[in-house]
Amino acid sequence: MNASSTPTNPCQHGTDGSNHSAAAATAMTTGGATLNRATRARALERLAGQEYDVIVIGGGVTGAGVALDAASRGLRTALVEKLDLAAGTSRWSSKLCHGGLRYLAKGDIAVAWESVLERGHLMTRIAPHLARPIPYIVPLDVHTSAPMGALAEAGIRAADAMRIAARTSGEVLPRPRRIDAHTTLCLAPGMRTDGLRGAILYYDGWLEDDARLVVALARTAAAHGADIITRCTVLSAGEREAQLRDELTGETLTARGLVINATGVWADQLEPALTVRPSRGSHLVFRSQRLGNPRAVITAPVPGHFGRYVFAIPQPDGLTLVGLTDEAAPGVDGTAPSVPEEDEQFLLSVMSASLQQPLTKEDIVGRFAGLRPLIEEAGQSSTADVSRRHLLLDEPGRPLTIAGGKLTTYRAMAQDAVDAACVRLQRDLPCRTTRLPLIGAAPSAVLQRLEAPERYVRRYGTEAPRVLALQQQYPEMATAVSADCPTTGAELLFGALYEGALSVEDLLERRSRVSFDESAIAPGRALAERALEIAASA
Repeated sequence: MNASSTPTNPCQHGTDGSNHSAAAATAMTTGGATLNRATRARALERLAGQEYDVIVIGGGVTGAGVALDAASRGLRTALVEKLDLAAGTSRWSSKLCHGGLRYLAKGDIAVAWESVLERGHLMTRIAPHLARPIPYIVPLDVHTSAPMGALAEAGIRAADAMRIAARTSGEVLPRPRRIDAHTTLCLAPGMRTDGLRGAILYYDGWLEDDARLVVALARTAAAHGADIITRCTVLSAGEREAQLRDELTGETLTARGLVINATGVWADQLEPALTVRPSRGSHLVFRSQRLGNPRAVITAPVPGHFGRYVFAIPQPDGLTLVGLTDEAAPGVDGTAPSVPEEDEQFLLSVMSASLQQPLTKEDIVGRFAGLRPLIEEAGQSSTADVSRRHLLLDEPGRPLTIAGGKLTTYRAMAQDAVDAACVRLQRDLPCRTTRLPLIGAAPSAVLQRLEAPERYVRRYGTEAPRVLALQQQYPEMATAVSADCPTTGAELLFGALYEGALSVEDLLERRSRVSFDESAIAPGRALAERALEIAASA
């Protein structure tokens, strides 16, 4: 069955251009990567009785990346997370693995280059089933003078030169070009036509689902021997041990091993020398038809801020995300931040200015926000000024701390942390993760041959036939959540059986994205409860 891909021109679909072998993609067995209530219990037993090389704290993209890097080098690894995988910032991104065009425009060449390199790894080897190209259109209209358009195009072409230097092929990310007004409207029929001269078309990386990337990282780490334990709170941590509490039983235990703090916006709670300055990125969710069913990301310029845009990012399943903001959010809980009224009005206003039919509050079907874990530095007046560089704190006698950064560069952050851990452990173990495919990963040609529904292939890669098999084994779970939400009960059951989901919220908010559409939560809950019942008796 052909997995969906993003159009490389308005009328055709391309491939992901991945060049790693099918053998590498299918070498991992699902059995070793299984996460569920039983594997969690066994991992807790080991954690209480054995000494590990490293104890990773934090189940977001960085922590899961650290666990995979460490385990794949042969280090005895455990990951502990107080809630669930991707419970915080890592599930609230814009679903992009972008090449850092904004950072290039701000002169932060190092972050832009790192982003370009890591995007290439994700799209070609690590997770080509989840990371795919998506077109962007920068409209040339009444809001964009000829000199401004030329400047924007120069920046885009400079970013493409970096793509070439990083050896990411044009099959993976096609070269940018100018397109006429007709082609622009073919890609984004809902755009305002007043003074539209055309657009600059370029390509960047897009993720099927950021939370699914985190789950795949954790399960791949498990396949390499890591113990993954959610619902386990860190009470205190030193360099070589951590006091923990099992949130399912209330029991406490001591875990022994070199501690790596990868807790994102909570990193300064374990490392007092660090100051995290959270920045809120808010998003609104719309039915895609309300924006004319765009097939490309629409960029809407923010008035008075050159190089800053609000994006309308089309998603599968008929939804489009509009985001995002960049506002200081001190004291806000990072697990599920609310979207303030001022953020909502800002996003509606900026995006509506680029559309034929303005968006209204009544058009919103969902909303979410995430906190970027920015590291505070002197002399920065706003969160937009704070660099997206990551920071490694390596002080003898204290846990290693890896903080800052962004989703696209999680792997580089993990490598830096585990390199430092190997120095402390006096182990000479090279990093393998630039070429290590995640569970489910395969080239486009392999995915196209899978006998499974397109939706399953898109979200599960080579594991799609296993989800289909569950649907056939439990016909009641073939049902979709609703007419507007095609997530099936089989997907939720797979999450409970193999992906470590322990609650309804785990299934609706992180193993699937049912919760994006607020009207789908109630019917989704019934299917999720049934999935957990089946998993408990399996």
